[in-house]
Amino acid sequence: MNPISASIALAFAQRQALFSRCQTENTTCYRLFHGTNEGLSGVTVDRYGDLYLIQSFHTPLGVEQYQQIVTATEQQLGQSVLWVYNDRSGNNSRIDTAQQDPALRPVDAALADHEGLELGVRYRVRGRHQGQDPLLFLDLRNARRYVLENSQGKDVLNLFSYTCGVGLCAAKGGAREVVNVDFAQSALAVGKENAELNGFPDSQISFVQSDFFPACRQLAGLPVAARRGKRLPSYPRLAARQFDLVFLDPPRYASSAFGTVDLLRDYQSLLKPAILATRDDGQLICCNNVAQVDMDSWRALVLRCAEKLGRPVRAVEVISPEEDFPSTDGQPPLKTLVLQF
Repeated sequence: MNPISASIALAFAQRQALFSRCQTENTTCYRLFHGTNEGLSGVTVDRYGDLYLIQSFHTPLGVEQYQQIVTATEQQLGQSVLWVYNDRSGNNSRIDTAQQDPALRPVDAALADHEGLELGVRYRVRGRHQGQDPLLFLDLRNARRYVLENSQGKDVLNLFSYTCGVGLCAAKGGAREVVNVDFAQSALAVGKENAELNGFPDSQISFVQSDFFPACRQLAGLPVAARRGKRLPSYPRLAARQFDLVFLDPPRYASSAFGTVDLLRDYQSLLKPAILATRDDGQLICCNNVAQVDMDSWRALVLRCAEKLGRPVRAVEVISPEEDFPSTDGQPPLKTLVLQF
């Protein structure tokens, strides 16, 4: 058995409990192989319904490596499946099919629309689209489960919503109202498509295309200002209000005329309006996906920020990724805290 086959076989063996749980929970989206911690750095193999996705992040895969991964995975699955390979090692992480070796190009059926399930929620799946990332971040499954189980009768604000997976889980969990906020219209369009796929009514789930800073600061009752030297662009006007549950899952870094998202150096600028948009007896779920950020230090910063705002946290819960995202040091890149005010 070659090293790749051995690594994938071990990964499958260590996921047997997860596979059983996913079947019970009506989930067909999960990571089969997390190469960085399972023997092939920078390579991942994911399942999204009946579509299987290989991604490389450090260097492109050669045809032989790719075929070894496909063969080893299909041996473990006991069947042939539809594959898409996306190399994301380039500067812009987008895939140029014209430059790809024909042996690595997916068949047309793999690039058609597919459907995946997670915790009984239906998701539209596309092997390639105009963005960089898959349309559902699999390491956030445990956090989405928490939202699904703790949204009954609540008003939910989903910030940096991307394709609105958290918002969909809130709606599935019986939330009274769900507001998804994201700057990208293309991401919200997928969220709307998924809401229709699940039959959620417009009266329950809504979508706001806006930069985080003006949207969340308005909801928090704070003034909206442009960065120094920047002209204030137009933005949707929102009335100040608070929510029972707020979900904050920002990208590592982003910059606009309204402000800079920087999870390494300035998480507080995101946290302050998110806290103020949370009711006194509500919950804020906040995430940080930067590997260099230490959980203990980040948690201390989060609690200190809440204290300074006069909103001390009564209880804190940590949500860790499931076993399809193994961490050798017990410090997974994705860190999630549930703050109870």
